[in-house]
Formats: sequence, C-alpha cells, structure tokens
Amino acid sequence: MSTYKSGLNFAIELDQNDNLSQYRDKFHIPKDAQGNELIYLCGNSLGLQPKTTKSYIDQELEDWANLGVEGHTDAKNPWMPYHEFLTENMAKVVGAKPIEVVTMNTLTANLHFMMVSFYKPTPKRYKIVIESDAFPSDKYAVESQLRHHGYDDKEGLILWTPREGEELLRYEDLQAILDAHGDEIALIMVGGVNYYTGQYFDLKRITQMGHEHGCMVGFDCAHGAGNVELNLHDSGADFAVWCTYKYLNSGPGSLAGAFVHERHAHDKTLNRFTGWWSHNKQTRFNMRHEFDVLPGAEGWQLSNPPILSLAAIKASLDIFGEVGIEKLSKKSKELTGYFEFLLKELGEDTIRIITPENPDERGCQLSIQVKNADKNLHKKLTEAGVISDWREPDVIRCAPVPLYNSFQDVYHMVDKLKAILN
Repeated sequence: MSTYKSGLNFAIELDQNDNLSQYRDKFHIPKDAQGNELIYLCGNSLGLQPKTTKSYIDQELEDWANLGVEGHTDAKNPWMPYHEFLTENMAKVVGAKPIEVVTMNTLTANLHFMMVSFYKPTPKRYKIVIESDAFPSDKYAVESQLRHHGYDDKEGLILWTPREGEELLRYEDLQAILDAHGDEIALIMVGGVNYYTGQYFDLKRITQMGHEHGCMVGFDCAHGAGNVELNLHDSGADFAVWCTYKYLNSGPGSLAGAFVHERHAHDKTLNRFTGWWSHNKQTRFNMRHEFDVLPGAEGWQLSNPPILSLAAIKASLDIFGEVGIEKLSKKSKELTGYFEFLLKELGEDTIRIITPENPDERGCQLSIQVKNADKNLHKKLTEAGVISDWREPDVIRCAPVPLYNSFQDVYHMVDKLKAILN
C-alpha cells in the first residue's frame, strides 16, 4: 500500500480490512498490572506464545505419564519420528525442500556443526568473511573455529563493513573483498537479516558471489525465519541455521533449525560430527553396525531431540502452515510500511530509521535512532506499555509481527513515543 493516512480511524480501518487479523486471538498477549494488553513489538527477541502450545505439550506429558517408554512408538504423536512431523511446515517457512531441513540442537551449536562440514581451511584458503556488526554469538563462533584450526582469529577474519557515516552494507564492498582476497576465503557466513539494522540481504546474490570465488556460503537466519521469504533452496546457499524462539514463537531457548542444500544431501565424504540420530533409521537400534549416515539435513543430527520443545515448535508451525509465509510477508510489508509512515511524521530531525526503506530489503523490524536519546527513553516507553528492544549505543528495535500485531498497535506505539518526546 502506498497511501497511508494519519489518525486512529485509519488504523482501525486497516485492521478491519486485514484478512489475517483473527490470528491475533490465537496468541497470549502480555498485560500490565491493570489487565490492559501491552503493545508487544519484541517478537524479534522472543515471540509470543500460541494458545495451542499448552495442549500440544500436555499431550506429550500425558502420553509420557500413561505410556512411559512405549510412548516412543505408541504415543498419539510417536516420539521416535516426532521431528519429522515438523519438517514439511518448517521447509515451507524457510523456502526449502523437506530433505534440506531438520529441527535440532540450538542455534550456535548448529552453526558449529555446519562449520565442521563446510569450513574446510587449507594453508592458502582459510579466511572467513562475516558482517562487521554480526550478532556477537556468530562472531565468537567463527573466531573459535579459526583458533580451533590453528589460525589467528584476527588475521583470519575479514569484516564486511559499512562505509563511513553509513549503517547498511553494500554488495559492491563485499565484491571488492572477494576480488582482493577471494582465493584466501574459505567461508562467507552472514546473518540473513542483520539483528541490529534489520537489513535483509540478497542471499542468492551473496551465494553466487561467494561460489564464483570458490567459497562456501552459509547464513544465520535467526532474524529471517518466520519473518521474510528466505527461499533457501533457490538461494543456493550451502547451509543455513536459525532459532525458533523469535518469529517462530516456540518459547525461550527452544530447539533450532538447520538447512543443508540438497546438492550435499548424499555426499557421505563430507566431514561431520555424528551421533546415533544421524545413523540409518532402519538399523539405528541394532547397535553394532558400522555408521551409515542418513541422507539430507537429518544426517547432521546427533541425539534424539527433546519432545516437549518439539511439541511447542509444532504448535507454532501448524499456524504457519495454515497461514503461509507469503501472506505473512505481504501483511508485514503493509504493517511495517504504515509504522514507517507514522514515525516519519514525527520529523526527520527527531527520528532516524536505519533499516532499509525498500520493503524487499527488510523484514518487519525497524531500527529507530531518536536524536539525543539514551536508554532512559526506552525505559519510559516500557513504562508506557510498549515492549521493544534497546541496543547500544542508541537504537530501539521494534518488530510489528504480522501474526499477532495490529495496525492499531503500531499507531498507539508512535502516539506514546510522540507524547514522551513532547
């Protein structure tokens, strides 16, 4: 939508015409001490709980109570293949084929397991490229991989950095890095959507650039999965990882996801760390067989997964399966576009949005710099009933999530911000 209007009535009208508005009722919205719903714009940090989650987990608790170990085969949703019940919807969310996706481990653990296979340094080609303001955990992980292989973590790390006075990254600067150091770079590992600026990168373009120089390419999609149309298969990326507790609403510290492109699905020569859950399902329990790796992303599993966490993820993915990431992405662009319109009305001498203006280069998050503001502004916003996220030195990250946020949420947030600034 290109023509937004001021005033609460327009927000009400947008909500009335929103064919996804009923999904808000499927989530628990946090309330203040007086019982009023908070304006929750923090799904980029922790997504809200679907109302069905409790019944999904209760089902597994009941089967465990009544069946004990037999629940592995006899539960309503048998535990042995339980992770497979999530695969199809998860694959649709990230734009992959089912063979390319698995739910396992946690985010940074998955990143390390992927690097065991796809970071293959040689004395000449050992460097890793990441964005300069990558999420700290990613930076720590790649630095530790460099050290593990005997390389200096400062000399072996190449940072893709914004230009002086800019926050967003330019592809021509990545190209310049590759032209200068391409034959020394073993891996490009970038956050698919940058956690700080909200910039959504062109995964296909980065992958093609990397592959042209003989580099492996992977993405941390923690801020992309459930937020944007990632199209991982079409991107051609070698691997990707993501968590499920942000936009995928699976609960704090829940299990993560991993993608391995199907061209690697049957490559048994790839170095990897293995465990019994990466072994052939037919002979897994014969115990004395030589290792026989599963094809596809499942071949990177180690252990039988925690079922209660999978149940919470399944509850959320069933909602995503019903709605579809395409419809969510369409609403997201309208919702965030409206948010941007309202913020700009406050005046560019007051507010600066560092997230890209192009809706195709961002998800739902807007990262806002308020002139001469410090963390005290964020504190006042919180006290006014707006749950957002402060990042040093001066950014408030707000994510109007299309599944449960309304146009009125966005209107009231900006209205409260205006009142605080005045």
